[in-house]
Amino acid sequence: MDAAFSEEQHALRRTLRDLLAKHCRGDDVRAAVVTPDGHDPGLWRLLAGRLGLAGLALPEAYGGAGGGVAELALACEETGRVLAPSPLLATAALAAPLVGLLGTDTQRAGLLPHLADGTLTATLATPGALPVALRLTDDNRDGAWAGGGRAGGIQARRDAPGDAARWTLYGEADRVLDGHGAGLLVVAAHTGGFPRSRTLLFLVRADAAPAGLTRVRRAALDETRSLASVQFRHCPAELLGGDDSGARVPDALAEAGRVTAACLAAEAAGAAAHCLERTVRHVRDREQFGRPIGSFQAVKHRLADLYVQVQTARSAAYYAAWDPMAAGLALARCLEALRTAAAETVQLHGGIGFTWEHEAHLYVKRATADELLFGPVHRLRAQAARGDALFEGVAV
Repeated sequence: MDAAFSEEQHALRRTLRDLLAKHCRGDDVRAAVVTPDGHDPGLWRLLAGRLGLAGLALPEAYGGAGGGVAELALACEETGRVLAPSPLLATAALAAPLVGLLGTDTQRAGLLPHLADGTLTATLATPGALPVALRLTDDNRDGAWAGGGRAGGIQARRDAPGDAARWTLYGEADRVLDGHGAGLLVVAAHTGGFPRSRTLLFLVRADAAPAGLTRVRRAALDETRSLASVQFRHCPAELLGGDDSGARVPDALAEAGRVTAACLAAEAAGAAAHCLERTVRHVRDREQFGRPIGSFQAVKHRLADLYVQVQTARSAAYYAAWDPMAAGLALARCLEALRTAAAETVQLHGGIGFTWEHEAHLYVKRATADELLFGPVHRLRAQAARGDALFEGVAV
């Protein structure tokens, strides 16, 4: 395994870091999250249009860069450092892989070029827990996470027996990432009733404001990750893929989950590294009893421990970018490192670390919210252990 980055990947990192340093400072982030979009559309045009971030992992035939998960994760590491609010994760990691894996030739040709250039943003709407649907914390093959029958969730009904593509959706999805502004919704819905129960994925062009679709942005702990409630009432939808795609939906969701986990791990590693760098600068400048507080042995020990955590998290994130099968375990490690780094940032900044004007609380919120939305850590690790049959045959 050659873990070294190529010159193109280093250039991508440098260019992206310079751009974000100019357009995504602390005040810029605070201003962007309170806009109706939840992010800065101008910055998104720079990221997706000029740098092509949304199409990094998409084939060149559809207007993408022809890269892979490594390039996308590298970009997410840089956006994670500054907590840049953008549709990148939902569009490039959640929705685009599903369209590429399950979509018909017509659907891929009609959607992927617009996803690649950022003119169309997208997300995944699931009625149940997102980490279960993505097979990050449990198996998703039984479809119980999608509801059905008396369990509620989202129901799909075929409009006409002769038209396999046209369906109608009923139900609600909660905590949909970037759901209030995404132009395309990939919706997981239950169909077939009890005798032929199955979960399928459907496309809803939200930018066309179809009848029966209601989207409401929710208050979120981490304002840099926009969440929405999405309701479907007689909402027209198009089946993603053919009528026989139901058997492939769980595995397609799991693959999208691995891409998402690798990108999230890189984001968390980048955010943790930024917390460490900012704290080191502070303890060098802040004086107490006539000397920098970084010269005290207790502070040195805490920062040394934090350095080890950040480096191991970064190694785990890079390995997951190279081998997405390890993404769930890497995500657990990186979320844990970010939680520790954010807490130490608050503590070692002293009184100013608790103030609303300081950036430290934004990283605490990101660490907490990501674990609530995609974790928790112990379930990510348990699922990784089950996937590797680590405890098979062991009495517990």
